[in-house]
Amino acid sequence: MSRICEITGKKVMSGNNVSHSNIKTKRKFYPNLQTKKFYIPEEDAWITMKVSAKGMRIINKKGAYKAIMDAYKAGNIEL
Repeated sequence: MSRICEITGKKVMSGNNVSHSNIKTKRKFYPNLQTKKFYIPEEDAWITMKVSAKGMRIINKKGAYKAIMDAYKAGNIEL
């Protein structure tokens, strides 16, 4: 599976390493992804998701079911 947050849609970004002599080489910036299990009381089920630290904060604020539905409407997740 790719390195994409299922709630926020964050993914790998590219940029440059810049040395002291200002030589630039390509690098990647990875999102802070964690594999986490969440309980959905509306469906009485546990689900495993790859979410970023920001995504976990959104789930803590809105609740897992509402956050998943919002991510589905935004096109970040497929049910």
